[in-house]
Amino acid sequence: MPNNPQQSKVVELFIPDLSTRCEIPFYSCPITAGFPSPAESFLEGTLDLNTHLIRHPAATFFVRVVGDSMIGAGIFPGDILIVDRSLEPQDKNVVIAVVDSELTVKRLRFFKERLVLVPDNDAYPTIEIHQHQSFEIWGVVTASIHTL
Repeated sequence: MPNNPQQSKVVELFIPDLSTRCEIPFYSCPITAGFPSPAESFLEGTLDLNTHLIRHPAATFFVRVVGDSMIGAGIFPGDILIVDRSLEPQDKNVVIAVVDSELTVKRLRFFKERLVLVPDNDAYPTIEIHQHQSFEIWGVVTASIHTL
C-alpha cells in the first residue's frame, strides 16, 4: 500500500490517429516461459492494433491516468486507457466520468435508486452520485495500455 495514495484521475486526453498503419509481425504460436523454440514457422502475418483495440473509431479517445484507485482493475498510474463513447454504460463497467467538473476513472454500479462510482482499491471510498451534483459519463473503458 503506497504511503501517499492518490485517487485515479485523467490527466491527458488524446484522439486516435487512424491515418497511419503500424503493422507488426504477429506470431500465432503460444509463448511459454520455459525453453525457447523456433518461431519462424508460426509467423501468421501482421497485426495493426487499431483494428483490435478500437471498435468505433469516430467515438474513441485515449486518456492517461494518474493515481492508484483502480489498481484492482489492472489500471495503474501512467496507463493509457482506450475509451469508447458509443457504448451504453452498464453496471460494473469501468467508465470515465465527470463529477463536479473533475474527470475520474471508476467502476459504475447501479444499486436500486442509487448510482455509485466504485474504486478498485480498498484505500478509497465509493462516490455516490446525488441529484445536486454535476455528473456525466464520457465513455466506457475498453482496454488499458500498460507498460511493464
